[in-house]
Amino acid sequence: MLPRIIFCFAVILAILVVIFLALLSPVSHKKATSNPSRPWLALSLYIQQPHISSSGFPPPVALSDAGAFIFHRALTEGPENTSRVVGKAQGFIIPIEHFANSAFNIIYLTFETPEFSGSLSVQAKHVDDHKAREELTVVGGTGSFAFARGIAVFVQTDSQTSEADATYNLKLQLIFPNRSQTIPG
Repeated sequence: MLPRIIFCFAVILAILVVIFLALLSPVSHKKATSNPSRPWLALSLYIQQPHISSSGFPPPVALSDAGAFIFHRALTEGPENTSRVVGKAQGFIIPIEHFANSAFNIIYLTFETPEFSGSLSVQAKHVDDHKAREELTVVGGTGSFAFARGIAVFVQTDSQTSEADATYNLKLQLIFPNRSQTIPG
């Protein structure tokens, strides 16, 4: 009988401690602010050929027979070749009609700067080779971009060059789920 009394006493004491801690915890019990919007981050970058030929990246491969486009590019702050490199853009796209909605059409953006460290995954659905502007979906990220969602707009900056050598302006509009800290930008 004594073990049962000790057990019941321990359970009641544990319940009281949990209630006491919940009432006196330092976490704010205020309601959410009147602005329930989540933090946004807007970036404007450029995707262009790496300017170092010995970078180890093969040139972009466009296989017209197979219909695949594999690329490795540099992410820069500006459209000039001398702009600061902030990361890499790598991807694999199959622009054939029955693969156009495939989850395999992904562009990975990797950031290597003091401000941002991490990567973003952009899903390239409904890719149309003849459009000068593509609006794609950001489906996730890591590091500074953990759980990011949003849109990525690709615009070819020079219509005179071929698609393999083209420079693209990349505008990112990202939203982050329920972060309490503010995001620079």
